[in-house]
Amino acid sequence: MIYGYARVSSKAQSLDIQVEQLERHGCKVIYKEKVSGRKVEKRERFNELLVSVEAGDVIVVTKLDRFARSTKDALKTIEYLDEKGVGLVILNMGGDSINTSTPIGKLMITVLAGIAEFEADMIRERQMEGIAEAKKRGVYKGRPKRYTYNNKGLLHALELFDNREKNGLTVKEISNITKISKATIYREAKVRT
Repeated sequence: MIYGYARVSSKAQSLDIQVEQLERHGCKVIYKEKVSGRKVEKRERFNELLVSVEAGDVIVVTKLDRFARSTKDALKTIEYLDEKGVGLVILNMGGDSINTSTPIGKLMITVLAGIAEFEADMIRERQMEGIAEAKKRGVYKGRPKRYTYNNKGLLHALELFDNREKNGLTVKEISNITKISKATIYREAKVRT
């Protein structure tokens, strides 16, 4: 059986283009999800697919980054699929497709996964250098505080928090009333003590 896997990182993004490409490639069943790929354990549909495939099956993805976020992750998953006798086809690898059931496909995927991870690391490094430079110039202050003590909602939440014994409210109820998250209430209450 030929299975497809389509993934985007957020609910606002569309899977349509990936699904169309997978259907053109002959995928009979397509697993879809809208979730960040950073943590494999959060990719429930992907994990369902890995468990359900059997020897002789093929998994098709449109791009390598839809399948794995790091070289280690890609190689580990491909090794798992190899042990099960399952092939992996990546459709868009510079205009060509790669099939990991062939020796050249395994080599190519290893090299390309390494390059993709290197590229992500370089982007992260340049970003950190840019932030450090901006801090030196005094133009980067970090993430702005969402709430200040001028915020009426926060003040009301802290007042209710301080008077929980009298008002009988839980932190969850205070959060619902004031629309201030429980984490913010706890954090700001702790800062004041």
